[in-house]
Amino acid sequence: MKSVVAFRHVAFEDLGIFEPVLEEFGYRIRYLDPGLLGPDALEALDVDSPELMVVLGGPIGANDEALYPFLGAELDAIRHRLDTGRPLLGICLGAQLIARALGGRVFPMPEKEIGFADLSLTREGQESSLRHIGNPDTVLHWHGDMFETPPGAVRLAYSHDCAHQAFAVGDSVLGLQFHLEADPGRIEQWLIGHAAELAGSGVDPVDIRQQALSLGPDLERRGQQVFREWLMAAEAANQLIPAAP
Repeated sequence: MKSVVAFRHVAFEDLGIFEPVLEEFGYRIRYLDPGLLGPDALEALDVDSPELMVVLGGPIGANDEALYPFLGAELDAIRHRLDTGRPLLGICLGAQLIARALGGRVFPMPEKEIGFADLSLTREGQESSLRHIGNPDTVLHWHGDMFETPPGAVRLAYSHDCAHQAFAVGDSVLGLQFHLEADPGRIEQWLIGHAAELAGSGVDPVDIRQQALSLGPDLERRGQQVFREWLMAAEAANQLIPAAP
């Protein structure tokens, strides 16, 4: 059985709607919590063997290793994984860390981007698996920092307030600033877990809850289409044989 290791920073920001796709393709899912492991354990991790590595989101900054020392070791693990050329997916904080590992900058936005809002695709994005989202169409945003598309990567998407929303390096590395993986049916966990941030940003959780209810089924379908197609291409690029969906 193929395996995926997912770096998870808070319990509710998990693989979400991507989990059923991974099960279709015959993956065994293993979550790791870098903050609980600590720097020494992270340095000893085998990040070569898993057929897929995913670095998920979280409410800390990608530049905050002075405050959260495990981030330095996590960055080293990401750099090592990049050196292998094997499939790597980053979401929000995870995408920012991959961007840093590739030599790109991560910096604060003038205002946080939180809630369901439009995403637009570049020409390259329209030719990628992200085309299943639509152009433009609505996704869930939840971030206050932004990565710049790193050297050697291709910019795939942008929004009104964030010029860099997705990038790819070949078929094996994908970074998403937005939360395509989030399960709209579990949005209440996000609203509770990020209650202080919502209040500080003046974002009404009632609005997000209502949008998740109305947009959820279509978002889930499109998000799984994106992930399924990217995973198939990443497996093909690495000569992995996918299980029949």
